[in-house]
Amino acid sequence: MAHKMALTIFLILAYYASQSTDAHPLKICKFDQIYQLGDSISDTGNLIREYPIGANTAFGKLPYGETFFKNATGRCSNGFLMIDYIAMAAGLPLLQPYKNTAADFVHGANFAVAGSTALPSRVLESKKIFNPVTTSSLDVQLDWMSSHFDSICVDHRDCMEKLRHALFMVGEIGGNDYNYAIFQGKSIDELKSMVPDVVNVIMEGVKLNDFATYHNEKLQQAIHKLQQETPNAMIIYGDYYNAYQFLLEFARIYGFDTERACCGIGGKYSFNMTRMCGAPGVEVCSDPHRYMSWDGVHLTQEGYKIMSAWLIHNIFHKFHCHF
Repeated sequence: MAHKMALTIFLILAYYASQSTDAHPLKICKFDQIYQLGDSISDTGNLIREYPIGANTAFGKLPYGETFFKNATGRCSNGFLMIDYIAMAAGLPLLQPYKNTAADFVHGANFAVAGSTALPSRVLESKKIFNPVTTSSLDVQLDWMSSHFDSICVDHRDCMEKLRHALFMVGEIGGNDYNYAIFQGKSIDELKSMVPDVVNVIMEGVKLNDFATYHNEKLQQAIHKLQQETPNAMIIYGDYYNAYQFLLEFARIYGFDTERACCGIGGKYSFNMTRMCGAPGVEVCSDPHRYMSWDGVHLTQEGYKIMSAWLIHNIFHKFHCHF
């Protein structure tokens, strides 16, 4: 196990270092477009373009985006997200948010919205769970994607041809369904009763580690079933959970701060739900590249970089790409 961990860390370090040399490890797969669905882990600027809530969110203002972009893009980090690194690894431009009407979508589009849920708002509300951020749940994002394809395709056959070499990233999504339920006082048993609905929604279009594992097990079972039902599509599980576990191990070995938020205030963890990053008087660390957590909820660019390297290493062989 120790040798496997050492080898994995070496491979991640090799990829991690190669980013500065314009390496494109996924270019061999010849993806010409990427389409992303999801929440704040993947949103590259949709929430901040939603009115009226999005326009006032902290994600649309500095210090968000300060490390790479030098201005806020709507990404919930100080710089790049995992989808940015995946796009770069495929040799493609960064994905533009669908709500950016001036964007060029030749190489795909990002439909993810920070704060979004897998279950529609009306379904959550029937369970007395309310989304305080957005109503752009997965079904809404799928509608956007359908509208986009209607605008670029003549018919179904034309779409199949145009999307033959496209990569679709579905998620992470579903976490906010549980987060809102937890914050609004639901029990773990109530959360578990939601899992089949959340997984089914993901297939159709955290408070406890055991609970996250339970969700992931159900999700992988559903993916296996979906793969059997759609043999002409390649469906791969991107294991964010174990990517994050690797990130923590990596961070501890190489001396990154794994507990405190870089941008935050209050207590041992520099985190206060009522005064989060972007609020007046909230401090930002001077060396975010040494921190894993950006704002106590989302990761730093460095954290996402390490996780994306692990994911690419983990899923690359599953694509069966050939020269």
